[in-house]
Amino acid sequence: MKGFVDAPNYFIELLEGGTTLEDVIDNHVYEQNLAEKNAFVVADLGALMRQHVLWKTTMPLVRPFYPVCCNSSPVVIEVLSALGVGFVCANKAETILVMDHDVPPENIILSGVCKQLSLIKHAAKTGINYLVCENEADLRKIARAHPEAKLLLQVSTEAQVEEASVTIGCSLKGCRHLLEMAKELSVNVIGVKFQVLASCRDPQAYTHALSDARCIFDMGKELGFDMNILDIGGGFSGSEFQLQQVHSVVRPLLEAYFPSASGVSIIAEPGNFFVFSSFTLAVNVIGKKAACRDLLNSTHDELTPNDEPEFVYYMNDGVYGTFVGKLFGNIIATPSVHKMSLTLDEPVFSSSLWGPSCDPLDQVVEHCLLPELAVGDWLIFSNMGTSGQEGPATLSDTDQPPVYYTISTDDWFEMQEAGISLDDTMKNLSLVQYGL
Repeated sequence: MKGFVDAPNYFIELLEGGTTLEDVIDNHVYEQNLAEKNAFVVADLGALMRQHVLWKTTMPLVRPFYPVCCNSSPVVIEVLSALGVGFVCANKAETILVMDHDVPPENIILSGVCKQLSLIKHAAKTGINYLVCENEADLRKIARAHPEAKLLLQVSTEAQVEEASVTIGCSLKGCRHLLEMAKELSVNVIGVKFQVLASCRDPQAYTHALSDARCIFDMGKELGFDMNILDIGGGFSGSEFQLQQVHSVVRPLLEAYFPSASGVSIIAEPGNFFVFSSFTLAVNVIGKKAACRDLLNSTHDELTPNDEPEFVYYMNDGVYGTFVGKLFGNIIATPSVHKMSLTLDEPVFSSSLWGPSCDPLDQVVEHCLLPELAVGDWLIFSNMGTSGQEGPATLSDTDQPPVYYTISTDDWFEMQEAGISLDDTMKNLSLVQYGL
């Protein structure tokens, strides 16, 4: 994935006999303590499978399309493809990656606000016909370079306008203009896409968005377009509770605006939902500095009786590595201390966590409470599946932590029951027994 580098051969370790993910982490910590103490990642493909089952159970009528930018690990692509998930690609590299894993072009949507002409030509050449469009400039380029394109118009939502600094999508009025222009340019418009952020707490956000989508479908029908796809975006945090909340709001609205008899296919773009819990990062403490905070909340170097110690820890991974998302506003949760480094009933102290670069921007966690750590101790960051979602994760691929993929026997049997096999659907993966 972005921020992590996969081995050239994708080996999946099969955990048998009650072996847990924590056992795997313990083993790799032990190995690294004997070597260079490098950061590493352990991935649980069973968590990926369980999220897919949760989605199919909760949202059975909504087909998922996975945004590759969330986590571009070839193993994730291979597994999701085998599960029948579609893909949303934002650039040429992502389309090549997905098609290299035998994903047919009809299961790919090309997104992006402003597309280069070369990207549109690449889509036309490879048969990727589903493109998202939100502006006149893109529409004219698509008309010129990809006459077979099938467009999804991206409409902005009220919740998105309120929460995002940059609005993605066009207004209802703008959609009418694009529909008229598409008709004039003989470009086919087949659907609508909107985005409600997972952080949105207003249950009415989907009400407004789906009402707007219905208006655009009616506009399209008036102009002679046969629109049959509705993309409700990727506002899914990954928790079962939030998914059920969204479903309880969306289901009656879809029945009202887009009943099954309408022939409209409903899709969504759950990215973080699939992968956030599948990846766990282990980092090593490589430096430590103590400061003091007095009753006036000011810091200084010399300890007095009224002072409370505060620790600054430096880790062997930072925002120019796996934690790149921090530069784009992602919040990194407080890690746990690896149990080999921890004794019971230790007091906790105010702490901050930094990457190795000494750059003022390389602060991973501004404030957290941790027991006093020593250089060489290990910290475990859970839910790191989308850590590098915003862009190139490191300045040097050679420094990216390796990923160790695992799956339990129970999860593997469930995959097989779903019709997935290494021979037919996941040809690039090899299953090996853990510990051998």
